[in-house]
Amino acid sequence: MQLYLISGLSGSGKSITLKVLEDSGFYCVDNLPADLLAALVEHLQQAGYHNIAVSIDVRSANSVQHLPPLMQQIRKQGVEVHVLFLDAQSDTLVKRFSETRRLHPLSDGRRTLPECVQHERELLAGISDIGHHIDTSELNANALRARVKQFIKLDRARLTLLFESFGYKHGIPLDADFVFDVRCLPNPHYEALLRPLTGRDTAVIKFLDNTPSVQQMFNDILDFLDRWLPGFVADNRSYLTVAIGCTGGQHRSVYLVEKLSAYFQDKQQVLVRHRELT
Repeated sequence: MQLYLISGLSGSGKSITLKVLEDSGFYCVDNLPADLLAALVEHLQQAGYHNIAVSIDVRSANSVQHLPPLMQQIRKQGVEVHVLFLDAQSDTLVKRFSETRRLHPLSDGRRTLPECVQHERELLAGISDIGHHIDTSELNANALRARVKQFIKLDRARLTLLFESFGYKHGIPLDADFVFDVRCLPNPHYEALLRPLTGRDTAVIKFLDNTPSVQQMFNDILDFLDRWLPGFVADNRSYLTVAIGCTGGQHRSVYLVEKLSAYFQDKQQVLVRHRELT
């Protein structure tokens, strides 16, 4: 049996995620109190179900804090447990609730909406790092659906190394394990012919290929990851996100993500995302 646990902040896309899993043939349960998870899994095992998806979040009140030990208990029963935690910038969540005019689950008449979001973030702090983290701040519904479909097709026996480019002027990705700042490198943006292009275009690639400081930065990041990745594999980590950031997320970060992903393609299970190009 495979169990996918969906958690995260309200407004981050959990309902969309659960619907994708349901459409993919999973038996789905929304808003389950964490204390009932073991009993549900046992019942569905006996009923012959093989793929289950369960959404657990702050609507389950304090029982959500019991999730980590419950996961260990369920794994001992021979169940594969995968966790997907959805997050977003606080201002994005506030905007989404304001646009839909829905009440936040923690709204009690005393807290403002931003205070509800912050309180929820604090309540979920203990489980936010136990699975694959997706920052939905810049994702529309279709992009999130695509990422979830990609997530359920991954080979669980291998570490998934995700390289993500981003622009600092749009904020640091919440799902990053490592962040490398490459804004100190020469910027193709200031070359009139290169400005409208991206780090995937031949002219920009040639420009950065011939810039010694860019190649030194690439080698330094490469050496760091080559040295420490075996440690994460030995620690049974399933996912590792490496974010490369420049000012706008168009040239330098894109170039380095493409080059790093090409190097590690034959060593790990690699995913590539360019946040500002989608």
